[in-house]
Amino acid sequence: MTNNVIEFNHVTKEYKGFSLSDVNLSIKQGYVTGLIGTNGSGKSTLIKLIMNLLTPDKGSIEAFGLDNNQSATQSKEIKEQIGFVYDKNIYYENLNIKELNKILKHSYKKWDNELFYQYVEKFGLPLNKTLKSFSKGMQMKMSLAVALSHHAQLIIMDEPFAGLDAAFRRELVNLLREVMLDAQCSIFFTTHLVEELENFADYIALIDQGEVLFNQTLEELKGNFAIVKGSQMLLDRDIRSYFITINYTNNGFVAMTDQIEEVTQTFGSYVTIEVPTLADILYYLL
Repeated sequence: MTNNVIEFNHVTKEYKGFSLSDVNLSIKQGYVTGLIGTNGSGKSTLIKLIMNLLTPDKGSIEAFGLDNNQSATQSKEIKEQIGFVYDKNIYYENLNIKELNKILKHSYKKWDNELFYQYVEKFGLPLNKTLKSFSKGMQMKMSLAVALSHHAQLIIMDEPFAGLDAAFRRELVNLLREVMLDAQCSIFFTTHLVEELENFADYIALIDQGEVLFNQTLEELKGNFAIVKGSQMLLDRDIRSYFITINYTNNGFVAMTDQIEEVTQTFGSYVTIEVPTLADILYYLL
């Protein structure tokens, strides 16, 4: 049975003009979970709730078996086990890595000085240059090195691939895969890039207008949905209820269904039924 490092249980958070509604979401130990959604869908709110920067109005959040909102002591213990990877420098820009290390080793109970320098070398970061001279990619690598050097069990990244060129996105994915092998940690990241979900995530969660619609593997998703193509003459009011969304073309219709067996039995060979891509699934659901 897979353990969960984070567990949302019927979590609701109300804002003026926005609501995170009855969220049930798990981040599984030892796996990469990717959360996709449009701007304003609630991705950042979920992260703030995990980091205890926000408190749920209803429901509960468990982190590493502890109640995330139970006490200040437990909250601090939870944060020690989470590494947040920023895509920009959040430290004093005139520091270099050696000076930064001296500060960080007093900030975390489990700070590992030797491990930090191993990652600095692995990521090719300069020891004596000031942080303000680092490129965006270097800043992200430094942030990742920091997150890993206090033995975090969960790495959280908010839109880590945004604004990066394709070559560095590939490099970052490869680095993170190595991290998963070496550090045996879990990763949770948000994105709006379908390609990176397919390349990197074990589990894919979709949030839309504050509601988590699913959290499954790509294989499970593809097994739950199908693309159906056929003539418009086949459609009537009852038949349309089989489909989540229908697009009409000059020659017929293209639709997605989660009632694959019913559609197959009803239409037989009169329609074409295809396995969807992740892009297909997201296109028809959003």
